[in-house]
Amino acid sequence: MSALVTALPRLIAGSLLVGLLSGSAVAQQTAPSRVRGTIESVSGDALAVKSRSGEQVTLHTTGDLQVAGIVKTTLSEIKVGSFIGATTVPGPDGAHNAVEVHVFPEAMRGAGEGSRSWDSRPNSTMTNATVAQTVAGNDGSTLTVKYNGGEKIVTVTPATAVVAFVPGDRADLKPGAQIVAFVKSRPDGSFDAARISVGRDGVTPPM
Repeated sequence: MSALVTALPRLIAGSLLVGLLSGSAVAQQTAPSRVRGTIESVSGDALAVKSRSGEQVTLHTTGDLQVAGIVKTTLSEIKVGSFIGATTVPGPDGAHNAVEVHVFPEAMRGAGEGSRSWDSRPNSTMTNATVAQTVAGNDGSTLTVKYNGGEKIVTVTPATAVVAFVPGDRADLKPGAQIVAFVKSRPDGSFDAARISVGRDGVTPPM
């Protein structure tokens, strides 16, 4: 019993993280919109956000809000067997150039596995997969990643942002914080947000 009690907080944190920015099957079916921007103020459950495109947006956090932190990490932390997500854009000769790579905690292994179109920039793709091989080169590295039904070679350069998910909470949602929120529209033009990822220590979530 004592072991279960000790492990319970970790299990809860893991279950909360599984729903965040994972591209899960549910997320794919409902195709939620995403708001990326900076929190300007907080009033109760309402967040005033300036989007990256310059729009003023109001987000209403829901009672079942899930929050994940985003922190910097390094490419050296990505090993064979790591479960990662990568936003890529087409490069010369069919290359998949990584704009960003994010490392999932073990509790999120398998979340949103697969490759799909993404909306962070034109022609971008999000791929969640397991690293099968890493190869270092003079101008960066390549990661061979495998997912159910497919494989992709991802090119990582010094310009690629490399981050990791960590547990977060409502206290992270404060003025100045950079966020990515999954939202649903309200009739008044504001949004409900049940899942938010927030940068820590000045990090802008790159996905």
